[in-house]
Amino acid sequence: MKKICPILLFFSQLLFAQTTQMLFRALDAHTLEPLKEINIQLGDSLFAVQPNSYGQVVVNALPLGQYDLSLLSPTHESLILKVEFSDLQLHKNLGTLLFFPAKDVIEDATSLISLLDDELDDDTFASNNLTGLLQSSNDLFLRTTAFEFSVAFFRTRGLDSSFGKLLLNNIEMNKLLDGRPQWSNWGGLNDVLRNSNLQLYQRPSVSHFGGLIGTTNISTRATNFRQGGRLTYSFSDRSYNQRVLASYATGLNSNNWAFVAALGGRWGLEGFQEGTFYDAQSFFLSADKILNARHSFNLTLMFTPNRRGKSSPHTQEVYDLKGTHYNAYWGYQEGIKRNARVKRVSEPIVMASHYWNPSEKTSIQTSLSYQFGEIGNTRIDYSGGVNPDPTYYQKLPSHPLSNIEGPDYTKAFELAEEFLANGQINWEALYEANQTKKNQGKASAFALYEDRNDDRLFSWTSSAEALLGESSRWSAGLSYQRLKSENFAELMDPLGGLGLLNLDPYDFYSYNLDSKNVLIKTGEKYRYHYIMNATRWSATTKIDFSLKKSEAYLAIQYGQTNYQRNGKFRHGAFANNSKGKSDKLRYRGMGIKAGWKFRLQGRHWIDFNAAFIQQPPTIRNSFSNPRENNNTVGESVGTDSSEEQLLSGDLSYYYRTPTIDARLSGFFVRSTDATEVSFFFADGIGGDTSAFVQEILQGIYKQRFGIEFGLEIKLLSNLKLKAVSSVGEYTYSNDPQLYLTSDDFAQGYLDMGPSRLKNYRLSMGPQQAYSLGVEYRDSNFWWIGATVNGFAKSYLDISPISRTQNFLLDDDGLPFEDYDEEVAGRLLQQERFDDFFVVNLVGGKSWKLGNKYIGFFGSINNLLGEIYKTGGYEQARSSNYRTLLQDTQALRRRFGPKYWYGRGTTFFFNLYLRF
Repeated sequence: MKKICPILLFFSQLLFAQTTQMLFRALDAHTLEPLKEINIQLGDSLFAVQPNSYGQVVVNALPLGQYDLSLLSPTHESLILKVEFSDLQLHKNLGTLLFFPAKDVIEDATSLISLLDDELDDDTFASNNLTGLLQSSNDLFLRTTAFEFSVAFFRTRGLDSSFGKLLLNNIEMNKLLDGRPQWSNWGGLNDVLRNSNLQLYQRPSVSHFGGLIGTTNISTRATNFRQGGRLTYSFSDRSYNQRVLASYATGLNSNNWAFVAALGGRWGLEGFQEGTFYDAQSFFLSADKILNARHSFNLTLMFTPNRRGKSSPHTQEVYDLKGTHYNAYWGYQEGIKRNARVKRVSEPIVMASHYWNPSEKTSIQTSLSYQFGEIGNTRIDYSGGVNPDPTYYQKLPSHPLSNIEGPDYTKAFELAEEFLANGQINWEALYEANQTKKNQGKASAFALYEDRNDDRLFSWTSSAEALLGESSRWSAGLSYQRLKSENFAELMDPLGGLGLLNLDPYDFYSYNLDSKNVLIKTGEKYRYHYIMNATRWSATTKIDFSLKKSEAYLAIQYGQTNYQRNGKFRHGAFANNSKGKSDKLRYRGMGIKAGWKFRLQGRHWIDFNAAFIQQPPTIRNSFSNPRENNNTVGESVGTDSSEEQLLSGDLSYYYRTPTIDARLSGFFVRSTDATEVSFFFADGIGGDTSAFVQEILQGIYKQRFGIEFGLEIKLLSNLKLKAVSSVGEYTYSNDPQLYLTSDDFAQGYLDMGPSRLKNYRLSMGPQQAYSLGVEYRDSNFWWIGATVNGFAKSYLDISPISRTQNFLLDDDGLPFEDYDEEVAGRLLQQERFDDFFVVNLVGGKSWKLGNKYIGFFGSINNLLGEIYKTGGYEQARSSNYRTLLQDTQALRRRFGPKYWYGRGTTFFFNLYLRF
């Protein structure tokens, strides 16, 4: 009764105090972003309120009198306020309240981008992954996507990272080349890049129109950091083995300056894949100057040079022989593993921002950024010798087993034994071959070269935000980017030889007619050299409305993107169309987004969002082969390169109580008029022709729809049950047009007509994913969690050229005489990977020692060591019925699909000291 009486008294007062009202705005003290949830405690009574989209809280019907009111947040330190209501003062506006993040909050995976550095840095299959973009989300489904589903390279709503936007101080960091963020540009700086805000899915941010699966804005303002330092040490068996990061924030001193600095490194002799070393350093400096109450400046310097050895995808034959740890890119040189495929990123970023508050209700931010440096990817040039790749099809047992005259088992056995015994790059043999060439006065047979992208990117953005009364907010943004990207190949190491001729070894075209027969030496450009100039500007405006039971927003964007190639080499096959400037490509596009959120009752919400976006193609999908010529996409066949049209919508139901947090969403995404450009070597073009081709697929329609579900139940005060699922269907929805370009074709191109892709599944990771987990958090600041995650309906990426008329036509233009539709159907059936599940364990502990905190976090992924395919693609080399049938009839497929396999059991541990 002692506990019940105050509650009864409190609610009885509510009945007679309907006219009282308290207003305040709840913001994070570091990021100045709105808080998601506030709990209000009065006596023994506790109830939750949800701030609107800009942090405003309205509390009605508080009792008359003077008392202490506690404002509690699950992630921030509480505030205790003295409030008084009387008949003469029924309304109280507390203004803006700043909540500091709780220092006692135990750190877990939701704040550690480093958990996924290896996936995010990968530029093969994993580069499409979006998990890191969602690291700052408080949404259970998105947290699970980031840290449970990432092992299967799951894509949220079947969309890759180009459909999300990552901003640093309001400046977009998605690359113009492919539309994706280059995570290596800020890798290892986790501890100083925590001040981030995520707008879910297609919701726009204050300064940016955003994408379709989230917009993350990371602030580097030094005044957002509390004074103190942090030392972090991590070790794992993933991409790197060890990581060290030290950071310190001075806080705002008496001269109104604030500084933050960080220094770190990541190293590994070998990750999960053989021969994949890792070497990265991280430097960060941020300085703030507060001029007065209305003006402040920030300067940020960021430099994260890194190098890592790549790993290779393989056919099933290779995995069967060597296992899933095998990597073909390395070999021993003088007893040390040397990887031939090394990615190197060195792109410093300099940013300056001005913050202006003309009034209490208006703020303006202007940011400038300059990013420069280089990205390099090495590989072996074997223009004077045979392919040194140990998995080259002629070196595998499948080659003699695929002989048309019958399998040669003896030769297959010999090749299998050789591959099992060696199976790596033979660096000594390459040096010996070059020494022989050198003694003869000839160019090298082998050399190591690097594909280079040297970018110079200037960015500017300015955004304004204004509160319009108590129920609406207006914001607008302008942005501009100018890119100069120099692209070339550079000879890195002649491997003991004299150098290379700048000559195509197959067709004997000169790569540069202006320097024909010149011997290329170390450090010189060869093969290709061009500059890509690009500009992009956009203007966005948005208005938010907040009513008693609903919130709404409307955002509009308009922009333009321009590309132009400027060739520096006069290619022998395109003497009149390779050097100099190409036509300038101009893409214009608009976008509109709208959303409405309605409170059915106090704990029940309905949220609807819709978007239409005209998205320009990336640089990669705008030129058919920029390394050789100025041809733009569609130019050869008389079609135009156009913007992709995106239509998206979702409807969500939220239910939130102190013990239950649930969301159920249905979504739909339709994209039309997309373009994709691919490069490969194909057999069976026009019957029996072989050629290195560029495949241009135009007018692609894709459709994605499904449901998302997230449920978190607090079974006890320290025990939670979590359940998450995503069920989608992602398919091609039309038959796009396909044509090929190659210097082997008389006219330079072949129009292949439509590619019959309709209803084939998109290869976007698992289209169904499920997670069930429990988490226990003890009052002594330790916690442990376990999850079981299941994945289904993952599909192999199909070859479009195999679905064109080329598949059934012989070189006379008529169908193959032995063509069988039933057999063809089996050959073209899309492979579905086996369903699988993985078990993950996580846990952590923190200690408070005076004013210092020591913390530990650890995770073990795939505890049971499940072996599973995460993706793969059909090789397009067997591109017609006859060549594909011959390949599939062999005992082992020479040109079968290439796969990526998931890692086995891996671990990650993180220790930190905060002071």
